[in-house]
Amino acid sequence: MIDIVELVLRVALGLVFAVAGGLKIGHFDVFASQIAGFQLLPQPLVAPLALLLPFVEVLLGAYLILGLFTRAAAGFAAFQLAVFAGAIASAVVRGISTSCGCFGPADQTTTSWPEVARDACLVLVALFIAWRAPGALALDRRMETRHDPSLSELRAD
Repeated sequence: MIDIVELVLRVALGLVFAVAGGLKIGHFDVFASQIAGFQLLPQPLVAPLALLLPFVEVLLGAYLILGLFTRAAAGFAAFQLAVFAGAIASAVVRGISTSCGCFGPADQTTTSWPEVARDACLVLVALFIAWRAPGALALDRRMETRHDPSLSELRAD
């Protein structure tokens, strides 16, 4: 039962990252202005981050969905979500109401404590996935049995 829960959570979190990243691709200028709205990063870092982050999110989502490098992907997702939660919390504390930029240019969600709580909950989900990795139907499991001779011998019996 716990394997099914982990599978559902892993795929759901992967979809969140894949969709969030996919919706930002092609809208780098809008995403850059959303990042700048947090007033956390030096201006020279904003544009490169706006170009890179959507592709990182899509790739991270794919890894989670496929169960490929699951522990590392879930750990990186937890780190990334914690950074997002910290950035949103920082904006809320400083009284900055800006678009979080989470799901592309059409996303009208603004920085708020519920957004911080959402990301904090997703951090817990990512940590659970990392702890339980690789989980059911993960490509990592297939790779383990192919590369571990003792497991291959067991399968041959």
